[in-house]
Amino acid sequence: MNLLSHLINAPALTGAVAPSSQFLARAMADAASGAGHIVELGAGTGPVTRVLARQHPEASLTVVELQPALARKLSRAHPRAQVHARPAAEVLDELKYDGRPVVLVSSLPFRSLPTLLRAETRHSILQFLRRHPGSWLVQFTYQPRAPFDSDVDFTWNRTRFVVANIPPAGVWTLHAAA
Repeated sequence: MNLLSHLINAPALTGAVAPSSQFLARAMADAASGAGHIVELGAGTGPVTRVLARQHPEASLTVVELQPALARKLSRAHPRAQVHARPAAEVLDELKYDGRPVVLVSSLPFRSLPTLLRAETRHSILQFLRRHPGSWLVQFTYQPRAPFDSDVDFTWNRTRFVVANIPPAGVWTLHAAA
């Protein structure tokens, strides 16, 4: 099953009309520099996964993709990665890492997710970052604003704007406030 099939069958959970371009994937992977562990949320067909694995071979890689068919493909393509075909919030609530920084790299379509799923996922991301000091979130969005509202103890920063993507996308990072 390809991305178009997933978009037709589950548009609120897919959120993309085309896979992320190599330029967006590289911008996301660049924003993950310094990670000891990488957790990719909403991996889809894997364009960001491929670049993360190539640019960060020293980091452990956990991949979360809700669609089982896509998760199976990702598992075969990336045997060193732990791949989960479950909601991101469930996986994040269970993960525990050592003291090295964890970077959450997300392609989740926050603006189109159903309200309850969006709230649960947002809550789990913020709780995960609180449990792992020094860690951060990398998220892209097609909107000209931050991907979602954060709590006061976090700050968003747009790090890149990638025109060579369909549609163009901003790459944002979310860190604990100083």
